[in-house]
Amino acid sequence: MSIWLDQRSKVIVQGMTGAEGRKHTQRMIDAGTRIVGGVTPGKGGQSLVFEEDPVPVFDTIAEAKEATGANTSVVFVPAKFARAAVIDAVDAELDLTVVITEGIPVKDTAEFVAYARRSDRTRLLGPNCPGLISPGKSNVGIIPPNIAGAGPIGLVSKSGTLTYQMMFELRDLGFSTAAGIGGDPVNGSTHIDALAAFEEDPETRAIVLIGEIGGDAEERAAAFIADHVTKPVVGYVAGFTAPVGKTMGHAGAIVTGSAGTARAKKAALEAAGVHVGRTPSETAALMREVIAGLS
Repeated sequence: MSIWLDQRSKVIVQGMTGAEGRKHTQRMIDAGTRIVGGVTPGKGGQSLVFEEDPVPVFDTIAEAKEATGANTSVVFVPAKFARAAVIDAVDAELDLTVVITEGIPVKDTAEFVAYARRSDRTRLLGPNCPGLISPGKSNVGIIPPNIAGAGPIGLVSKSGTLTYQMMFELRDLGFSTAAGIGGDPVNGSTHIDALAAFEEDPETRAIVLIGEIGGDAEERAAAFIADHVTKPVVGYVAGFTAPVGKTMGHAGAIVTGSAGTARAKKAALEAAGVHVGRTPSETAALMREVIAGLS
């Protein structure tokens, strides 16, 4: 099993005709993802060839969905066009839209996230995220597909780089799904959304949660874990040495006063029964102990 993405997912690449969209379309196809089309307004009727197979390009998601039966899209369009691209996907009532683009103005993100939530139909992942992978089934985004196989661990992470590292560290155990939710101040999906999905997935036996400084998402996730998650959770919070008032990497990763510190997040998670590592490698070792105890 997996969450949100599997071998049945039919994927449209928004921005497939651009350099990044074309490059990552090829990588996703190589990973076994069912890419059924691309969308670039004004280029409908064209096609791009990947390994001798033409992939059609459409002007809108609605046209692409009608022609291909697509239920998922991934956004590689420039930041200034991202709001329109996401709204196009939501209007077409796709099941899932993964927004890879970084640097989207917070106002635009807030608008399209609210728009999607009002629709109550399309799940958004991101923006500024590495995407979503269910190893051996489908890979939507930029996560390297060859760093881990399928297995019993569910992973949800704000950080793309730490997603890759944790998958590599636990590659022999494997993952049901690894979801990068992004580190912007406004996100389409949260730690809680992924935790709830992993809790319901019968083949996810344990969960890794990766957070970082800034905001209160990890504290809210801790409260959710305490009340609703029965599976073992291991966590890591990046940013123990971050200075107050300085943005670190992601736009949402900023400590203000005593709020949003790694120590406060670690304490909240531990109070909910989460085993929290001080480093990614220590966190991976904790997960190995958890999986060994489940055998």
